[in-house]
Amino acid sequence: MANGIVGVDIGSTSLRAVEVMDAAGSKPSIARYFEVPLPEGAAESGEVVELNTVAGAFRTLWTNGGFKSKDVVLGMGNQRVLARDLTVPKANIKTIREALPFQVQDLLLVPVAEAILDFYPVSESESETGPVVNGLLVAAVKSAVMANVRAVELAGLNPVGVDLIPFALARVHLRGPAARGTIALIDVGSTTTTVVIATDGIPQFVRIIPAGGDDISRALVTRLEVTHPQAEQIKRALGLSSAGVAPEHRMAVEAIYESASQLLTSLRNTLSYFVNARQQDGIGRIILSGGGSRLNGLDAALSEITKLPVSSGGGFADVQVSKTAGKDGAGYDGMSVALGLALGSKA
Repeated sequence: MANGIVGVDIGSTSLRAVEVMDAAGSKPSIARYFEVPLPEGAAESGEVVELNTVAGAFRTLWTNGGFKSKDVVLGMGNQRVLARDLTVPKANIKTIREALPFQVQDLLLVPVAEAILDFYPVSESESETGPVVNGLLVAAVKSAVMANVRAVELAGLNPVGVDLIPFALARVHLRGPAARGTIALIDVGSTTTTVVIATDGIPQFVRIIPAGGDDISRALVTRLEVTHPQAEQIKRALGLSSAGVAPEHRMAVEAIYESASQLLTSLRNTLSYFVNARQQDGIGRIILSGGGSRLNGLDAALSEITKLPVSSGGGFADVQVSKTAGKDGAGYDGMSVALGLALGSKA
């Protein structure tokens, strides 16, 4: 019987989980998925703040979602996670990882002892000193990772891995024929925006931008002196479409445009940096995902500023889904991170 494993996405307002059977096999399938809310302040930018509260939410998630496996894969992907290009002498992956603490201190904002390090190999080439491996250094602040791990353990679950959220997103949205060519996957969350540039499905470049859809809401709260729920309603109603907007909404439209423009400029600059640094790699198109990407008109504005075609990432892609997976009416909207975490497991 295939083993199940559960990918969990810890958000600022909810816990989302997807249980996958035979995750490392040729035909993984989704057995179940579910989401429960988190109280305000229990977690921020993917990090557990209130340990007991989040552990209790995990217990509720397992009970109400009907998850069978207790093996959990967590994700990290906020501004306290670094992903940078790194070239190292050719060696097996175990040797490369063991040598990282002696090679990367100058790249880190914290001491090596306070970071969790990993290396993701991308390609091999020749240098003046011999064969090398080109890849991505991944570094996360240890205290942030361990807080999430402790919440899982306190809930009676078994954390079997911690993965980079950008890699998880790429596994879901860049599968099969959809992954051909060089593609920029942009996932707009509430507080962070993740950029993954991949060639034929293999990530080449990762950036995590500390801005997201909630920045627009906060701008509306400040400018209009409204509550956060009211700001969310205004944002969804108006979006980036100024056609036919009544004069009384002009201040709101200006606030939305100003905040969104900052994110769009950051995204354009990020893509330009990649192209300029790797002149042989042009970007063919953009796939847009995440809750913040549903802002009306964002796709068109992104296409205009980058001069690239933009399409939306979809659902659970080509992964088989059990007929009873969403038995309680839970939708799979927003489940991409949790699914990708589970798919990356070797359990």
